[in-house]
Amino acid sequence: MPIYEYECKACGHRLEKLQKLSAAPLTDCPACERSELGRLVSAAGFRLAGGGWYETDFKTGSKKNLAGGNEGGKAAETSSKDGTAA
Repeated sequence: MPIYEYECKACGHRLEKLQKLSAAPLTDCPACERSELGRLVSAAGFRLAGGGWYETDFKTGSKKNLAGGNEGGKAAETSSKDGTAA
């Protein structure tokens, strides 16, 4: 469920509300109780990055690794306790 951000046009009160996509937008302000609440547009709070996501799936060469990490999204080699590569 997404978190929607609202602001009252009458008093300026802001709030966030966890709602279903199918839920009707809120209209009544909990602070001043007027029907002036409007939904705000805000940026997403996450970014899909790493191997397997669209950003790296269809790119080649140096453009493929925009998210950082390893080329092609392969996992980094880890070293064991004795210093040899695993």
